[in-house]
Amino acid sequence: MRVQLLTHTPDPERVVAAAARLCYSASTIDSLMGRGVADREALLRKILELGHLSVLEHASFSFGIEGISRACSHQLVRHRLASYSQQSQRYVSHTDRFEAVTPPTVAEKPELAKRYAGLLDDIHAVYRELIEAGVPAEDARFVLPNAAATKIVVSMNGRELRHFFELRCCRRAQWEIRAMAVEMLRLVRVAAPLLFADSGPGCLAGPCPEGKMTCGAITAVRQEFAEL
Repeated sequence: MRVQLLTHTPDPERVVAAAARLCYSASTIDSLMGRGVADREALLRKILELGHLSVLEHASFSFGIEGISRACSHQLVRHRLASYSQQSQRYVSHTDRFEAVTPPTVAEKPELAKRYAGLLDDIHAVYRELIEAGVPAEDARFVLPNAAATKIVVSMNGRELRHFFELRCCRRAQWEIRAMAVEMLRLVRVAAPLLFADSGPGCLAGPCPEGKMTCGAITAVRQEFAEL
């Protein structure tokens, strides 16, 4: 898996702070954008503490993600307040070899891992035969598994990203999307540290939202994201 922060709103914390100030100020936008760093940081801490997160929607972040499975991307696109551009299995054929993701729980069992790899070989052989027989890629793709790797560009605003991290950084999230979410969080903490300093699974700010389904490791989780 490879996750890159491709681009983001220039100086996102400055933009968010100016938008927040604008709601309560008669000043010009230029003067609001020119406020000092200390003033900006104090305001951002206040709005995050109060939960006034709508102003975070003015900051956008775009990621390039490669090497995740279709199983993972199907979960990702359920987050509807985002924009996606995904590699097409209709227009991009994989006659040489389609890349696939192997779950760690399979990889750690040698005999099952061998059967898993053999099944992928068989699927690829059938896929190649279909393509070579003139079956269009849009139909040959029907045999490709959820394990097939994909590439996707994802754009989210700051508010939606915080919500995404709350759900997908949880230890009860599926392992692959959790690993992706944690790496995305690591990247945006560099780009906008104040906006995402307290971001992560829901248990960072209160009791575990999973209730009886909790992982039971809230202290370890909080330590993990404090050190991220």
